Amino acid sequence: MNIPERPWPTGTSEVVEPLVRRVLAPNPSPFTFTGTQTYIVGAGARVAVIDPGPDEEPHLAALMAAIGDAEVAAICCTHTHRDHSPAAGPLSRLTGAPVIGCAPLAYEDDGPRADAAFDTSYAPDRVLRDGDKLSGPDWTLIAVATPGHTSNHLCFALEESGALFTGDHVMGWSTSVVAPPDGDMAAYMASLDKLYAREDRVYYPAHGPQVDKTRQLVRGMIGHRRQRERQILKLLGEGTHEITAMVPRMYKGVDERLWPAAGRSVLAHLIDLEQRGKVSRVHESWSLLV
Repeated sequence: MNIPERPWPTGTSEVVEPLVRRVLAPNPSPFTFTGTQTYIVGAGARVAVIDPGPDEEPHLAALMAAIGDAEVAAICCTHTHRDHSPAAGPLSRLTGAPVIGCAPLAYEDDGPRADAAFDTSYAPDRVLRDGDKLSGPDWTLIAVATPGHTSNHLCFALEESGALFTGDHVMGWSTSVVAPPDGDMAAYMASLDKLYAREDRVYYPAHGPQVDKTRQLVRGMIGHRRQRERQILKLLGEGTHEITAMVPRMYKGVDERLWPAAGRSVLAHLIDLEQRGKVSRVHESWSLLV
C-alpha cells in the first residue's frame, strides 16, 4: 500500500468509536507508514493508553491534551520496539500512571532490520500474561499473547466493543517483520491462527488503517507466508542455497534498499523449515532434506 498524501492527522485526537480515540505520532517512515498510532481507551474519568509511541515532545503534548482531565489507569505497550514504548516512562511521570503490558526485552541488533530496534529504557510496573485483564469504569482490556514479530508481543482486546489493538502483529498496510533472533516465524504463524479463531470485529493496528474484514486479512496473511515458504523450497530445489541469492528472485520489484531486511524474513522462514526437518544448513548455505 502506498503512503497516503499529506496532510496526515498528526497530533490530533480522532474518535474511532465511542470508547476509542487515536493520536498519530510524528514519526512517519517507510516502515511505520504515517507514524505510530497511540490509542486512548475509555470515555469517562479513567482511561488507558495503548502504545504511547516515541519519546518526542510534540507527541507527548498531544497525548496530554487528548487525555485532558481524565486519570490514566494504565499505560499499555504491545511490545518494546522504539516506535512503540519509549514514551511510556515520560508519560508515566507526567500522569502518575503505571506502565502495564508486555515484558521487557532487549536484543542487540545483529543484522539489517526493517523495523525499529528495541527500547532498553522500558521498565513495566506490571507484566501481563495471556488472558490477564485491566478495567476502567466503561472498558475492559484483555491481553492476548501474540509472539512472533517479537517474543513479548501482546494484543489487547476491548471486551465492550469487540475491537482488538493489534500493535505490529497484524496491520492493514503491510505484513509484519519477523526478524531473528527474537522474531520467530513458527510463533508468528501460530499467533495468526490464534487471531483467526477469535473473530474480533475490528483491528486497530499501531500503523495504518483499521481493519474491518479481520478474518479475511488474517487468512490472506497466512496464505502469503505459506507462499513465501513454497518459494524458498522451490529455489532450494533448483540449487539456490544462499539467502542473498534468494532475495532478488523472491522480492522482484521491491526497492533494493529493502533487500537486506527481506533477507531477515527469509532467514526466519528457513529457521522454521530447519526446525521442521525440511532443510539444513552449513554456514550460510541452505539445502533441502530429502
